[in-house]
Amino acid sequence: MFPSISLAQETGLAVLLAAAIVWVTGLGHMVRNSRSRHPEPAPAEGLPMIPSQRTSAAHPMESVELTEAEKQAFAGLVRTIPLH
Repeated sequence: MFPSISLAQETGLAVLLAAAIVWVTGLGHMVRNSRSRHPEPAPAEGLPMIPSQRTSAAHPMESVELTEAEKQAFAGLVRTIPLH
């Protein structure tokens, strides 16, 4: 092919050219497929393997009453959170 480069360099150049052609072809398919908008599927009601969230009234062990000192400490902690 080229008299000034070795056979290994020619092979590498051929492999690089083939990879570039495959990449450009794949990119063309992606662009073409993204232009034809497919309708979004309807959102599922819920995943069957994740249980639905229960309210605190569902079980007495899932709620904790805080003392007044704990409520004040939590309020102080929340005030330190930056709201940016």
